[in-house]
Amino acid sequence: MPDNHHKNIATFIHLSTFSRFLIPFGNFIGPIVLWVTNKDKSEFIDANGKQAINFQISILLYAIIIGTISIPFFIFKIFKGIDFLDFNGWHDFHLNIGEPSPLLYIGGGLGVLAFLAFLLELAFIVKASLAARDGKLYKYPLTINFLK
Repeated sequence: MPDNHHKNIATFIHLSTFSRFLIPFGNFIGPIVLWVTNKDKSEFIDANGKQAINFQISILLYAIIIGTISIPFFIFKIFKGIDFLDFNGWHDFHLNIGEPSPLLYIGGGLGVLAFLAFLLELAFIVKASLAARDGKLYKYPLTINFLK
């Protein structure tokens, strides 16, 4: 059973991933710094640090994949509908907005999927922090174990 100090460090490792809202790549820098400086103190801290870092790397990988898949849909829509703006002087200015492309629906669906994944990520981080506070190891779902 880890003592309160080790539980607090493990909790802060998980919570430090929120530093990305203040510092670019803070979701990697915070947990790595806390984990590296404290991993030798306790096996509990080491396991929680690895879980937090593995989860953040996995989320980055999934975001890159979703972004790579969705960007072409928006590019095809932009180049297909490049003539949506007709400007023939100020007296005859109008927008031609037709029916949205199915590609736009697919790209928008992937965007909604990315937003839902973001909300789930926040919930998982909070759940892992609460588990660490209680002295339990939380295994993030869909995490690729880069650090073992």
